[in-house]
Amino acid sequence: MSETAAKAPGVADPGRWKALVFIALAQLMVVLDATIVNIALPSAQQDLGISDGNRQWVVTAYALAFGGLLLFGGRIADLWGRKRTFVLGLAGFAAASALGGAATNQAMMFGSRALQGVFGALLAPAALSLLAVMFTDARERAKAFGIYGAIAGGGGAVGLILGGFLTEYLDWRWTFFVNIPFAVIAAAGAYFVIREPAGGRNRSPLDIPGVILSTLGLVALVYGFTRAESDGWSDTTTVGMFVASAVLLLAFVVVEAKVRTPLLPLRVVTERNRGGVYLSLGLAIIAMFGLFLFLTYYLQIVKGYSPVKTGFAFLPMIAGMITGSTQIGTRLMTRVAPRLLMGPGFLVAALGMLLLTRLEIDSSYPALLLPAMLLLGLGMGTAFMPAMSLSTQGVQARDAGVASAMVNTSQQVGGAIGTALLNTVAASATASYIEDHIASAASRSQRQLVELEAMVEGYTSAIWFAVGILVVAAAIALTLVNAGRPNMTAVTRSGEGADEEVRVPVVAH
Repeated sequence: MSETAAKAPGVADPGRWKALVFIALAQLMVVLDATIVNIALPSAQQDLGISDGNRQWVVTAYALAFGGLLLFGGRIADLWGRKRTFVLGLAGFAAASALGGAATNQAMMFGSRALQGVFGALLAPAALSLLAVMFTDARERAKAFGIYGAIAGGGGAVGLILGGFLTEYLDWRWTFFVNIPFAVIAAAGAYFVIREPAGGRNRSPLDIPGVILSTLGLVALVYGFTRAESDGWSDTTTVGMFVASAVLLLAFVVVEAKVRTPLLPLRVVTERNRGGVYLSLGLAIIAMFGLFLFLTYYLQIVKGYSPVKTGFAFLPMIAGMITGSTQIGTRLMTRVAPRLLMGPGFLVAALGMLLLTRLEIDSSYPALLLPAMLLLGLGMGTAFMPAMSLSTQGVQARDAGVASAMVNTSQQVGGAIGTALLNTVAASATASYIEDHIASAASRSQRQLVELEAMVEGYTSAIWFAVGILVVAAAIALTLVNAGRPNMTAVTRSGEGADEEVRVPVVAH
């Protein structure tokens, strides 16, 4: 047994908290990128001459590469080592961001976004699985995942602030260039500080059929929802993508059940607690992504906020998420069962969402939006923290990468579904309202008023759907997740050899 391996079971890595700083920084960069580019898109589109029909590819190219390759990225982390994959992902993400910032035409822009997605798919699972294998004491794990959960939940809103500031006061290109210092600092810190525990690699041969089927299936699924948003649910290509996705993912499950060394061992997803986490988290993200979109449009178009002011309007949600994750979730994680944090957390978020169904053109920010955002953030932060921790809890160290990838996959697919589904609901309600009321609008100002009212009617209709989705997420968390609170730590075998051991939390049932 090597010296590192010998120390692993009994002595915690003294640099683990420093490592958390760099892991959190990398996670913040990835989450920021998901929303920061949306703010810059109108300016970039104008500068690069991207048509309205093609502008969706700035978002779609990233989503397809990231969502499609996540499981592969998680398996690569298990195979190559999480630290190595993490540093490679950061270096590649920085290079792709530099390419995007220097883009001179739409082809360069789309290519850079796809490359960001590829390296993001390496980076995100490696980051979460590093946390899973480095923090094994129950109380320390709660704190580490509390910080990580707050970033995962609130980073998107921070992206709106940073994106608005960079676009308004500098240039849209800085929404790409800003990733480079994040990546360089995180990669340098990770290289010198992170000491990955020994015995956690999965050196089994790569499951090539599984890689091909999962990648194509997830790409078809994400593209199907993206296409539905722009071309409608009955569009031939949209329907074809959903059918292809169902066939490919079903074939993937069949292959994974039969091959000796599967890309995604079915034991990772069939365990009821992890399955419950992946499902409820995916549903919650559907609601969250739709909300970010609608509130951004509401504040900028209906209320006339600038991009920077819009970003700052989301600060209460960020504050709520940080409080829920680091104060409520972290403090109670070792005292109560995870479902008693996840279920009520999703319900508190649903209550905040319910307040937003009362949105009107002249709604007051302090009286309505502020309390709604605080409740949303508080609920999501409280629920995200135990969900992130439980998603890799009890999994064998050699499967930590793919288990982490499943968390990211549920979030990515949830985001694609949320944007497409809730946008469709909003557009339908808006069109219906205009049809019913436009005839009574005599002057131009009255027609503009009807159009704004219709827009808000569309948002509130979609938000009602989001409320229902969050209630379902709470029900799934309360019924499927049955793990008890973590208490003591114990030593258990986890590697391929007899000498490979790691410390994992014992979970009381």
